[in-house]
Amino acid sequence: MKKQVILKMLFLTVLALALVVAGCSADQGKTPQGDTQEEKGKVELAYVEWSSEVASTNVVKAVLQEKLGYEVEIMPVSAAAMWQAVAAGETDGLVAAWLPSTHAAYMDEVKDEVEDLGPNLDGTKIGLVVPEYVTISSVEELNDNADKFDGKIIGIDPGAGLMSATEKAMTEYGIDNMKLVEGSGATMTAVLADSIKNNEWVVVTGWTPHWKFASYDLKYLEDPKGIFGGDEQIHTIVRKGLKEDKPEVYKVLDNFNWTADDMAELMVWNEEEGTDPYENAKRWIEENEDKVNEWIK
Repeated sequence: MKKQVILKMLFLTVLALALVVAGCSADQGKTPQGDTQEEKGKVELAYVEWSSEVASTNVVKAVLQEKLGYEVEIMPVSAAAMWQAVAAGETDGLVAAWLPSTHAAYMDEVKDEVEDLGPNLDGTKIGLVVPEYVTISSVEELNDNADKFDGKIIGIDPGAGLMSATEKAMTEYGIDNMKLVEGSGATMTAVLADSIKNNEWVVVTGWTPHWKFASYDLKYLEDPKGIFGGDEQIHTIVRKGLKEDKPEVYKVLDNFNWTADDMAELMVWNEEEGTDPYENAKRWIEENEDKVNEWIK
């Protein structure tokens, strides 16, 4: 009889331990909201490697991954490929659509295959940018001063809407003594920095917000014909069906909205030597908890 009691007590002890272990294992797989990582699933976002879009896309990744427990993959591609990937449903969305002008051609091509969630940032601008010490003030004056710029307008990636606008501007203003040099955002800023260091004339394709305006004294060349358009917005674009497939992700992307100053702060951090954009994004969302809570509420 005594032996049976002991065996029963041992059985109950083992059972209790098993339940505790099972409970702990379940808790470890949960996010703060109580859902498991497996239930959350994967989110894919496309972006172009402009400093502004590196900042915004990493912030959204950090919110979805760190705050809500999704696995998020971000893919740097050309502007055209970014739009096509969302339209084809190969990625869930993008937060890098410059509208109504810069990416107008891309939007017109796929507008029936994507959903525009509206602006996530107001007050953007594109155009041709020179250092303040350059004595011309208008795009109209470029052709007559081509030799001072070594006959070059320093551009970015060839698929960018800004490059198309610059090509149109060169035609409209009769700029036939200069060549638009293709490259990337990084090469453009490198040439700009080197030219400023040597006090040389340089003209680059530029946009706001961008960290270079915080680092150097720059100005936009006037555009009397309005080729580069006026103030723009950056929009969030998602694939059709995201709202039904991943309603929580859809809601965060729909709520995502910040200011040019917010973005500029993060871009400056990203330009600091040895820093990682995702780690900086994590830091930014921790320091701006009230704003992030509005996105995920």
